[in-house]
Amino acid sequence: MNFTQDDLWNQIATLGWDVRNDNIVIEIGGTQVSGIYQGENYNKKWAAQYGDRKYNKDAFLVIKNLSRDDNTKSQPMDREHAPHHGTPTTTKTARDTSTKEADATDNSANTTG
Repeated sequence: MNFTQDDLWNQIATLGWDVRNDNIVIEIGGTQVSGIYQGENYNKKWAAQYGDRKYNKDAFLVIKNLSRDDNTKSQPMDREHAPHHGTPTTTKTARDTSTKEADATDNSANTTG
């Protein structure tokens, strides 16, 4: 495929982006950066020095329109859209019940003495 610059502009126009006013950036995806510090005598054929970037064979371009990013944080649901399963109730677990029963048994043993 012979992809031209005109093809790119046509695709951007299809998205409804304003190339004159929108903040459009092109980034490269499918890369890797070494995060390992190597000693002075490292094997340069197999190991990369810390911070070296390699581009994978299947690297790709990402075109972003930063002007149209939705940076709003999530909001709690209003009452109209609240779940219909009711308000959660607190229940005692078997562990909580057994602890209270054990305390009651210990107290009754101490009062009979």
